[in-house]
Amino acid sequence: MTVEAFAVSTGIVALGEIGDKTQLLALILAARYRAPRPIIAGIFVATLANHAAAAALGAWLTRVIDPIWMRWILGASFIAVALWMLVPDRADDDLHAEHTSRAGVFWITTVAFFLAEMGDKTQIATVMLAARFNDLIAVTAGTTLGMMIANVPAVLLGDRVVKLVPVQWVHRIAAVVFAVIGVTVLFQ
Repeated sequence: MTVEAFAVSTGIVALGEIGDKTQLLALILAARYRAPRPIIAGIFVATLANHAAAAALGAWLTRVIDPIWMRWILGASFIAVALWMLVPDRADDDLHAEHTSRAGVFWITTVAFFLAEMGDKTQIATVMLAARFNDLIAVTAGTTLGMMIANVPAVLLGDRVVKLVPVQWVHRIAAVVFAVIGVTVLFQ
């Protein structure tokens, strides 16, 4: 496992997740169920499964696409995600009350987070990071840690987190990081 792939993956996803719909989902779940342990465990399991699959896709892409094309695809993708970071997310529709009686908070969280991450910025970033670093384990571990860094405080502190962090500035910083990586990849 390379330290660079792990550190970059952790930082990018932690920054990119602030204000993201899945972080808003964590706030909603925390406010609704007031059960932090199963919510945190559900976030971890869903993220690990989702990001492992995304990283595997990224690693596979590096084997089937010519390296020159991959460089241009990755560079353009990082720049596109940088622009996407500037678009604010809204929380998905609240969970239906009938699901509460059939499943525990852990399973509600796991399923909701797994589905919310499908096609999300952080999942796309995981695919791109795995293609960039070609290190499935480091990228999966890093992106999962980044999700936990951003979401655990949201679960534990609830609404207070959103009031402390200016979300627009975090999105702007994350956009700059993605753009710098994109330009670096393009001109390597």
